[in-house]
Amino acid sequence: MKIFKTAEALHNEWLKLRKRHISIGFVPTMGALHDGHIALVQEAKLHNPFVITSIFVNPTQFNNAQDFKLYPISVEDDLNHLEDAGCDAVFLPSVDEIYPPDFKAPIYPLGYLETVLEGAYRPGHFQGVCQVVDRLLQIVQPDEMLLGRKDFQQCKVIEKMVELKNYPTRLTLVDTLRETDGLAMSSRNRRLTTDQRQRAPLIYKALLSVKNKLHTKDVNTIIINEIRNLEESGFKVDYLQLANAFNLEPLQQWNGENAVILVAAYLDNIRLIDNIEIEGKPS
Repeated sequence: MKIFKTAEALHNEWLKLRKRHISIGFVPTMGALHDGHIALVQEAKLHNPFVITSIFVNPTQFNNAQDFKLYPISVEDDLNHLEDAGCDAVFLPSVDEIYPPDFKAPIYPLGYLETVLEGAYRPGHFQGVCQVVDRLLQIVQPDEMLLGRKDFQQCKVIEKMVELKNYPTRLTLVDTLRETDGLAMSSRNRRLTTDQRQRAPLIYKALLSVKNKLHTKDVNTIIINEIRNLEESGFKVDYLQLANAFNLEPLQQWNGENAVILVAAYLDNIRLIDNIEIEGKPS
């Protein structure tokens, strides 16, 4: 497995691959890898002879400085896991490599997508996400980029940015991997105490409860009850929302369209997010 720290070194390798018409798959990460990340790499290997992963904790997408400071770092372990998974290369850039001194952050016209849910609670977050993914796509120039569905709204934002910039890269979204008790795999799970880890799966249970009751009860009543249950278990809920799966507009009831139930909640200072997608009824 090759390791690149600069765009220049990466481009020298890419020239060889392009001459041989080799397809490149790309998995962007912030490190602290878990089985969900590895599943993305393995999926990329099914479609591309050459797969590269980036590890870069992007400072511009953290609107909470303490959250950025506490983000887990485990580069050596990450590299071992990636090599075991058959990853061909890793891009390990510095902040100056991604954001050189002359870098001017563009403004991405994301519209409604960055005003709701995560956007409402983390102002500027999705502009930072677009900045780093835009830069990585400029540098890596992959044929395919793979993203995990756990960050559903982020996937929609990146789809929008790719469309705005007219990148030829195709996006592949991979299903969320879960622990045996249903908790969505996340790098932040490493920060959970034993007690918090025992309570964390209640987020997924709340999503399942809303999904299972969509046909029988008023959606707002269901959601209010599940928020109350989570808060009684020690969570601080930012949102629990049923939304249209294409544009994330909130739904007051489910009428058979493709939909998604999204949740974000704190356990003390650790913020967890999750979602369940609902397939629309045949028309």
